[in-house]
Amino acid sequence: MKTLFHHVLIFDHQCPLCKTYTGVFIKAGLLESKGLKPYNEIEGENYTQLDLDRARNEIALVNTQTGEVTYGLDSLLKIVGNGIPLLKPVFETSAFQWFFRRLYKFISFNRKVIIPTDANTDRCIPDVNVKYRWVFIVFAWLVTSLVLTHYSAHLAGLIPVSRFFREFMICGGQILFQGVLMNFIAKPITLDYLGNMMTISLAGSLVLLVGEGVCRLCHVTSPLVYAAIFMGTAGLMLLEHLRRMKLLHLPLLASLGWVVYRIIVLIIITL
Repeated sequence: MKTLFHHVLIFDHQCPLCKTYTGVFIKAGLLESKGLKPYNEIEGENYTQLDLDRARNEIALVNTQTGEVTYGLDSLLKIVGNGIPLLKPVFETSAFQWFFRRLYKFISFNRKVIIPTDANTDRCIPDVNVKYRWVFIVFAWLVTSLVLTHYSAHLAGLIPVSRFFREFMICGGQILFQGVLMNFIAKPITLDYLGNMMTISLAGSLVLLVGEGVCRLCHVTSPLVYAAIFMGTAGLMLLEHLRRMKLLHLPLLASLGWVVYRIIVLIIITL
């Protein structure tokens, strides 16, 4: 593979995904070893054509000889296309461009609600893109609803077996409930909060699937075991909610509202 010289990729060093794939570029020889620079360390560099605001949203690749800058997917394709020229025709197809540009923005604009950082110290936080934030929220909403519908079958006898519509409405109700609460607590970051909340729900769903997989391997069928896994997962989700509220500098009331809503729902579905 051919190495791209005289270029610097300015990346978000507090984003695990960004650190992973930029590190792969170095290890694979696609980019020279000095071709990475964290966004927080570019102050004083002579990158006259660099748009600092855009670079928070889309990873920037600077040509150190000409000063030319590319952003986002174009930066990544320039590196990979230079190293593996046979892939360039694929990169230029309209279907590839349409899908991967949207996928890149979906991940990039939501990366700080997927893996949050301290809002007071991180300089590379992307702008809130309302469209991609809601796409993420709805995606997490749908997946969570599907998983909870599936998992509820294992709780038969303890609570009524659920249907997708019920779980979909419960998840949607929490978005509405917490959204209204956040409008009173910290309205400017409501979408940041909802993104974090739905990441927690999505992660909890994945934990339930892992728990179910272990139970199947061990031939466990007792609803009490599945209920214990569910309650343990809910406890972990609460701890994660509290941790994220500290990073967002939100009061305990945000987590209290999250708990109160779930208690109300539990009471209603067990009546």
